[in-house]
Amino acid sequence: MSATRYSIAAFCLISILAAGIPADPSTAMWYDQPARHFTESLPLGNGRIGLMVFGAVDRDRIVLNEESLWSGSPAQDNRPNAYERLPEIRRLLQQGRYVEAEQLVNETFTCQGKGSGHGSGANVPFGCYQVLGNLRLDFRTDPNAVTEYRRELDLRSAVARLSYKANGVVFLREYFVSVPDQVAVVRLSADQENAIHLRATLDRSERATARAVDEHTLLMTGRLSDGQGGDGVHYAARLRILSKGGRVTAQGDKLQVSGASEVLLLIAAETNYRGNVPRRRQVEAPEAKTEQVIASALVKPYAKLLSDHIAEYAGYFDRVSLMLDDGSDRSRTAAKLPTDKRLAAFGQGGTDPALAALYFNYARYLLISSSRPGTLPANLQGLWAEEIQTPWNGDYHLDINVQMNYWIAEVAALGDCHRPLLELIASLQEPGSRTARDYYNANGWVAHVITNVWGFTAPGEQASWGATTSGSAWLCGHLWEHYAFDPNQDYLRWAYPIMKGSAQFYLDMLVEEPRHGWLVTAPSNSPENAFRTPDGKIAHVCMGPTVDMQLLRELFGHCIMAGEILDTDRTFRTMLAKKRARLAPNQIGPDGRLQEWLEPYDEPEPHHRHVSHMYGLYPYHELTPQSDPELAAAAEKSLKRRGSKGDVGWSNAWKTALWARLQNSAQAYDYLHRLISVNAFPNLFNACYPGSIFQIDGNFGGAAGIAEILLQSHSDQIHLLPALPKAWPNGYVKGLCARGGFRIDMEWETGELRTARLWSKHGGACRLRTTMPIQVTCGTEPVRVERLSQTLVQFSTQVGKTYLIKPMP
Repeated sequence: MSATRYSIAAFCLISILAAGIPADPSTAMWYDQPARHFTESLPLGNGRIGLMVFGAVDRDRIVLNEESLWSGSPAQDNRPNAYERLPEIRRLLQQGRYVEAEQLVNETFTCQGKGSGHGSGANVPFGCYQVLGNLRLDFRTDPNAVTEYRRELDLRSAVARLSYKANGVVFLREYFVSVPDQVAVVRLSADQENAIHLRATLDRSERATARAVDEHTLLMTGRLSDGQGGDGVHYAARLRILSKGGRVTAQGDKLQVSGASEVLLLIAAETNYRGNVPRRRQVEAPEAKTEQVIASALVKPYAKLLSDHIAEYAGYFDRVSLMLDDGSDRSRTAAKLPTDKRLAAFGQGGTDPALAALYFNYARYLLISSSRPGTLPANLQGLWAEEIQTPWNGDYHLDINVQMNYWIAEVAALGDCHRPLLELIASLQEPGSRTARDYYNANGWVAHVITNVWGFTAPGEQASWGATTSGSAWLCGHLWEHYAFDPNQDYLRWAYPIMKGSAQFYLDMLVEEPRHGWLVTAPSNSPENAFRTPDGKIAHVCMGPTVDMQLLRELFGHCIMAGEILDTDRTFRTMLAKKRARLAPNQIGPDGRLQEWLEPYDEPEPHHRHVSHMYGLYPYHELTPQSDPELAAAAEKSLKRRGSKGDVGWSNAWKTALWARLQNSAQAYDYLHRLISVNAFPNLFNACYPGSIFQIDGNFGGAAGIAEILLQSHSDQIHLLPALPKAWPNGYVKGLCARGGFRIDMEWETGELRTARLWSKHGGACRLRTTMPIQVTCGTEPVRVERLSQTLVQFSTQVGKTYLIKPMP
């Protein structure tokens, strides 16, 4: 089929836009040179297929990803009858013999087999998320002859563009990944006839065969290792090239384009994935499916492919918008710089409020691009990886990381993008019930610190981190959050049994600690942290770390509320309430800090990256200044003690939100500034440690921190601009969501709220935290506002109505 259907009009329009209109500094990233590394390239995705665009003018590389390209397979990860050793482990813990208990956990209470842990899973049953491969495009362009180079990602349209001039010819490349057509699209254009010459190849470093199927098509296929000596996931990637003018020919495993005016590349990728985590796409024959998908896409003109993609994507991205401004010429000048130079200027003390807005919008873009209804959840790298052995296996860490990926979802009106994580949680019930029986002889279900697409729920392979018991409780917080933001009882009827099963496990596994008779988890960890025992030894395995107790108070409380709403399980609710009252409480240590363990043990690493005992401050809300000022003050002291040493990306993101919960705008902004200036790669991907591996949780967590600075809605109260920093004196946000089913727009000037608009999806009372007198109107009608306290007011709302809120003149 000829590419003459693909009109030059789109090229002319986009060329004008690229050349003549400056990028919006809050919704566009741009660069004046090609990417040299993965963390300089531009990510694109449709939730399932991902691209990373490098943009070299001569030898270009596009990294290809497909969400289900996982090695490994379902395996017997549990140690049968491990629960037989549980009484001895608990006896040692109750006697304070922590090192001996940890040794016994290592010997008898870890997972069965190896490779489940920190980045060794590519060829073992646990498996590893892997790169699909590379599309390489070689052009007849001399880099030394290139001028006016520009590489850009437009977050409003999810389209990447590259333009440059060489030997008097203007070249344009456009890239996007379509949900409606399930293909990646690359379009190459020139403003002169017959100017495009290129060679295209597909490759992968292992387990791949690439060949030309015909004069226009390349096909790459392979099977990953199942980690048990056999073949696992079968995949196929297909490239179809069409040209306007010129000629396309096959040469071995390459396609050659000569003398074209326009070139269209369509890429399809499929697998026969049948993992434990459900996804909507079910394919039996990947090769045949890629052929079918390409054939369907070819029916559409390019302009239609593009417009359908943008319309579908904008339905997500346009739900929220954010503008931040300080009114300074310095900030406006910084915002015009290429993104990598803009980051450098910000890190050197520059002002650039629009960069924070860009970071927020970029996180929304990444979530939309890596987690759609029916897909797998965003993993440790979202969707994008360039390795066979992805760092930390590219898996789902359950001691903050995958949860942080979704902290932004509900507040940023992306609850439907949250669903893949909720489906993952549901999928862990069956394997998690086997783990509960094998290790604890308990009912219900449990997942520990890591999981994968094959349903891994066992403890990790090392006691120092793998004994963390509370992964499933942490996950269940998301089941409730989805309901809290959109109180829908049909959804709650689906979610409640999953939460109940998790609570049943903890009811069975709780034991009394000897000093106070509190109920605690045992064995467990405070995620990845250690303590010094009274005899000076270092231990990790413990009883009842503070984070576990906070999580169980949250889980039990949510189950009680869900049962009341659904009018079910009265006896179970009563049992939960009794056990909840006996859980070990939050404790303030002798130095005034919130304790991380049952006892005020010394910390071998005072600045540890995890601040797990802060869970009760954020994302839970039992340590806030409103709920318990004394505990909030103790949490603040703990945060100050932890400090920022190491500057771990996701940790800085979490601390941004934690300080926002404490309504400390200066500290919240300081950690956000560190996150962006220290932990952002040139393409804004988050670095775990500065300059180290890419880990996407910091992107999502940082955006959640920004949202928490602007809007809070915990404890049945909404607080507008609770931690607005001085660096953002002017701005607006539209479309943020609050618990209770509210959508909120706000405008502010010189640090003060001017107006807010609140739309109510479900009606009911709205409680606002404010000390200033306010007036509320619905249309032209005034609304009665009741003052409940010096800091709290309330007014009634109706379904589907919008309410204008203004400070009293």
